[in-house]
Amino acid sequence: QVQLVESGGGLVQAGGSLRLSCAASGRTFGSYAMGWFRQAPGKEREFVATINWSGYNTRYADSVKGRFTISRDNAENTLYLQMNNLKPEDTAVYYCASGDLAHGSLSSGAYAYWGQGTQVTVSS
Repeated sequence: QVQLVESGGGLVQAGGSLRLSCAASGRTFGSYAMGWFRQAPGKEREFVATINWSGYNTRYADSVKGRFTISRDNAENTLYLQMNNLKPEDTAVYYCASGDLAHGSLSSGAYAYWGQGTQVTVSS
């Protein structure tokens, strides 16, 4: 059974930083692409970033490009999202996701497995 557990969320002031982690188990982590998505209150879940199986290819939403960095440690079965220069509009529940694909996708429908989410709140 695939399990994804996010951590690292919290309350931070605008301009601050947070690092999210996603611990994966139940499958060969290093064989599959991973993604981060977020959902703000009253809004649909949206793509944030994705990384391919090896970690060499990444893609970002325009809204986070240059501020967020996705990375992975296949030896530790862990996905990361480094978030710098946070803005109030980054406030959301952040989810990590895994699917049966080697290369990342911007579509939430491509991912079969999801974590429970971690809350990120950015105050102005």
